[in-house]
Amino acid sequence: MVDESLLRELVPTVIGVLVRRGADFASAEDAVQEALIRALETWPEDSPRGPKAWLVTVAWRRFLDATRAEASRRGREQVVDSEPEVGPVPATDDTLRLYFLCASPVLAPASAVALTLRAVGGLTTRQIASAYLVPEATMAQRISRAKRRIAGLPLDTAGGLATVLRVLYLVFNEGYGGDVDLAAEAIRLTRQLAELTDEPEVAGLLALMLLHHARRASRTGPSGDLVPLADQDRTRWDTAAIAEGVTILQHALARDQLGEYQAQAAIAALHADAPSTAETDWVQIVEWYDELLRLTDSPVVRLNRAVALGEADGPQAGLAALAAVPPDLPRYAATSAYLHERAGDLAHAADLYAQAAHAATSVAERDHLTRQAARTRHHLTPPP
Repeated sequence: MVDESLLRELVPTVIGVLVRRGADFASAEDAVQEALIRALETWPEDSPRGPKAWLVTVAWRRFLDATRAEASRRGREQVVDSEPEVGPVPATDDTLRLYFLCASPVLAPASAVALTLRAVGGLTTRQIASAYLVPEATMAQRISRAKRRIAGLPLDTAGGLATVLRVLYLVFNEGYGGDVDLAAEAIRLTRQLAELTDEPEVAGLLALMLLHHARRASRTGPSGDLVPLADQDRTRWDTAAIAEGVTILQHALARDQLGEYQAQAAIAALHADAPSTAETDWVQIVEWYDELLRLTDSPVVRLNRAVALGEADGPQAGLAALAAVPPDLPRYAATSAYLHERAGDLAHAADLYAQAAHAATSVAERDHLTRQAARTRHHLTPPP
């Protein structure tokens, strides 16, 4: 049995070794992927005593073979051929450098996510394509274009930490599908990053992921239908993940360097701490949304704040806050429907639920909103 998590952890180090020996990033990454495939084929029957050294040796030989095959690179072949094929593997950890390189500002977010999953996550193109529900050829092209864009950039040429965190959060929000659980993979990668840097926002993002992930089992019903927070079975929440997330968040907040992921995690922690929706500390949640607005001034934050304000001060207060949100924002109609229903305007709420269902981007969301529209209209019908 091959320990795939160990393979993924070794990928950044092996790529770094090849780059320091003279390989460009794209060629090194390709060679390491081939070595991973070879490991999956041979390790079940012949597991090496030194997995990292084995991967370095096989990947380096794959790189040399590919380099020798290109007649236009004869000069470079002489350079790399002078390097030893086998030797001690340095303890240098290039994981953090690869995170930043893959989050380079020259890449589009979707490309940065795919490249991060390959170069840092150690996933194959097939696994990434399966998780994103796209053909493998499509994902291969996306990854190849990304590698060409950063070709020639040294490992220390990087995007900012904010870009790295955004890429990881994008991976997390892709949800679950295929043979790779992207949410779990994002948590693994963020945990790895948190071990390499003590930045509070990295811890904040890890806490946020853990707190959201803890509610995973209760978010859908037996048939895959969406279950809103108010109706979730809280006994199915992962209390260990919640406890870990809260502890990580508390240590981050104690640094007094508040960032948006810490603020979002604080909101998630308040939801996780409440026995029910009615017993949630909505006033404090609104205060955290105010902090988020100060940090980001995001229309999405304004939308979510309107919901929280509607719970804290009543639906009319929530509708008044919603007036400051662009009406073309995703989930605007659904939020407005909920607040109008709370305010007693059932006819308008039913129309808004139907409008939101029509604009839904997933079957599960569409079906949920359609049921909400039908339920609200049912309450409009006088009893026989």
